[in-house]
Parts: sequence; structure tokens; C-alpha cells
Amino acid sequence: MILLELFWTFFKIGAFTFGGGYAMLPLIQAEVAAHGWMDAAELINFVAVSESTPGPFAVNISTFVGTRLAGLPGALCATLGVALPSFVIILIVAKCFARFKRSALVQGCMSGLRPAVVGLIATALLSVGQTVFFPDGIAFGPTFFVSLGVFLFAAVLAFHKLHPIWIICISAAIGVAVGYGLGL
Repeated sequence: MILLELFWTFFKIGAFTFGGGYAMLPLIQAEVAAHGWMDAAELINFVAVSESTPGPFAVNISTFVGTRLAGLPGALCATLGVALPSFVIILIVAKCFARFKRSALVQGCMSGLRPAVVGLIATALLSVGQTVFFPDGIAFGPTFFVSLGVFLFAAVLAFHKLHPIWIICISAAIGVAVGYGLGL
């Protein structure tokens, strides 16, 4: 039963989210919470690992959640569920887009989807930010300042065009060093 539930849940997420993995995050959070599969802090850890590993974010996070709940079969069902809608949709779009790309209907649809995707990404950013910076509610303790410091440092490195792989590695190293030093 859990395998079918994983497939169907991630199929819905894959089918109704436009804009990539980060736009999926609010739906993933809602579905995982609704099913009681894990708490917000554990999901944020999965998000961090998913972002730090090679491959598309949505595939990584669905694979992690599926593995956590039902091992390898769960990983396969969740991953297939999240990827299948995109695969089918892109086949249809690729076949039809060239013919309809100048259509007022298609242009209007794209005009509506672009800001909606930005809004979904912003929602995910705020939700993840709240969990990272204020895991225990509004408190300005060591966790907040360490998270803020790593965030600002990573932002400066990104602004200076340091490759994202280096930013991830350096940030992980800082987190490990500071976490052990402060006992976080």
C-alpha cells in the first residue's frame, strides 16, 4: 500500500508543479506533512542532502523520501511518480510547441505561469529559511548566527561567481567545523 501511496503522491506533485524542483517544495512539504511521513526538520535535512547531491532536486528528494519510507522499492516508486508526468508532458509539448508557440493562448499561459513559479519558489525559500534560521521559533541563539554567517558567506562567494560545487563543499565544511565546535 505504501508503494502505491508513494507513487501516487509524487505523481501528483510531478503533474501539478511547474518551474522545477524548488517550485515543488511547498507541495512536497504539504504532502509529507499530511501523510505524517516526517517532520519539517527532517524534511529540511533531506532538502539539504538533495541539493548537495548530483541530479535533479525533485528526483533526489523523492528518492530520499521513498527510501526512508520503504527502502529501494519505495525509492523506485516515488522517483517514477515524480518523473513520469514531466516525461509525458515534455513529449507532448515538444511535439506541439513549435506549432503553437506564437498562439495568444500559449503566450498568455506562459505570462501567468512565470510569476506563479517565482511565487512558489519564494514560498519555499521562506519556509526553508524559517526552519533553518529559526528551528525552535524566533530565537537569536548560536544556530541562528551560524546559519546567517554561512548564508552570507555563501552569498558573497556566489556573487563572486565561485562555482556552486565549491560553495557547497566550503559551506558543509564550515557547518561541520562550527557544529562540532559549538555542539550544535
